[in-house]
Amino acid sequence: MVREELDELGRLRAENAALHARVEALEGALAERSRGRSPEGSAQRDATDAGGHVGLEWVLTTSPALIHWRPDGTVTRWSDGAERIFGWRASEAVGRRLSDLVAADPVTPDAVSAFEFHWMESRFAVAQGEARARDGHTRPCRWTYTVLRDDGGDVREIAAIVDDTSDPRRREQMMRGRYQLLLQLVDNACSSIFVKDLEGRYVFVNRALAQVLQRHAIEVIGKKEHEVNTLTPEGTEMLLAKEREVLAGGRVMQFEEALPFGGTHIHFSTVKFPILDERGQAIGLGGIVTEITMLRRAEAERAALQEKIIVAQQAALRELSTPLIPLADRVVAMPLVGTIDSARATQIMETLLSGISSQGAHTAILDITGVRAVDTLVADALTRTARAAQLLGTRVVLTGVRPEVAQTLVTLGVDLSGITTLGTLQSGIAHALRHAGR
Repeated sequence: MVREELDELGRLRAENAALHARVEALEGALAERSRGRSPEGSAQRDATDAGGHVGLEWVLTTSPALIHWRPDGTVTRWSDGAERIFGWRASEAVGRRLSDLVAADPVTPDAVSAFEFHWMESRFAVAQGEARARDGHTRPCRWTYTVLRDDGGDVREIAAIVDDTSDPRRREQMMRGRYQLLLQLVDNACSSIFVKDLEGRYVFVNRALAQVLQRHAIEVIGKKEHEVNTLTPEGTEMLLAKEREVLAGGRVMQFEEALPFGGTHIHFSTVKFPILDERGQAIGLGGIVTEITMLRRAEAERAALQEKIIVAQQAALRELSTPLIPLADRVVAMPLVGTIDSARATQIMETLLSGISSQGAHTAILDITGVRAVDTLVADALTRTARAAQLLGTRVVLTGVRPEVAQTLVTLGVDLSGITTLGTLQSGIAHALRHAGR
């Protein structure tokens, strides 16, 4: 009995020793892993859900690692995200050389020189390489950078977003999280947004375009324009011709287009652009399309209404500029002011003849004191009006004939026979009233 108990005690002690050894090994491995992982990795694990996916909350609430440095390598910006990866605080990093902080020059001078995009294009390039943290551990990093230049075109700074790529699974999950954010952004846009490959097949459509096509987005992927749209063949060809022009030109194009649909035209404000790879070669086409049919119809209605208002105003002005004034029984006067063109000459004749007929006038005074210039058109308008009035049995008196006007009328050879001409409107009224008395 004692022998069996001693054997059992020995077995338990051996198992305990093995367990202690296992615990020490695990603790050592855990300590080593803790030293080798970044604070960013810990934050990512805290934000990982039960399925092992990085939550969108972490993507939105964790600041990106942003680093700016001058061409000589002096750091000018060091965000909290950079501190999370490399361990240096901003107060310690700004003003020091980047190579002293991370033991690397991620963007070579040749790469900076080759980056010739204008800052307004918001273009980026990518560099991969290992960088060292403050604790001495190195990790692979992806530097998504751009080159900022001054007004003279000289390099002012290199700016980069840094991602720790030491964990491929984590990197994939991070990219998936960012994709979900971008997808939510474009899916809530009112405009139709899409990407096509060089063969014209859709590789991405947002919710707005899927609704326009009356299909689920996944039904559109991989199909060409004529397979999914409801435009006429003519409209489809117009659309595709513009896309070929964008790819051939290799630049962004912004334009309006009106495409035939169901016996009418639909108006769009369109931005289309080539999708470029890292070498600047076109690998696809993107588009942002906003329907503006209602806007253009409203503008057309407003323009038509404005035209009606202008016509009405012009008619009112013509009436005001050719007033017919009763002076006495069967005596009327029409003072003319301003410039007389063909339209106004017709208005003068119509107004005068209508007034003569309605009032039975035997004398009509045309006063041209306010007429700016008398030329062939004005002289012809006056004589035709006078002849028409005479046919109605009305005597015409032309007043306001200044010396220079008389000379012009003589030079032009205007026939004023049967028309009484006087120098002033006052004398014309007196003459008309004398005839009225008789």
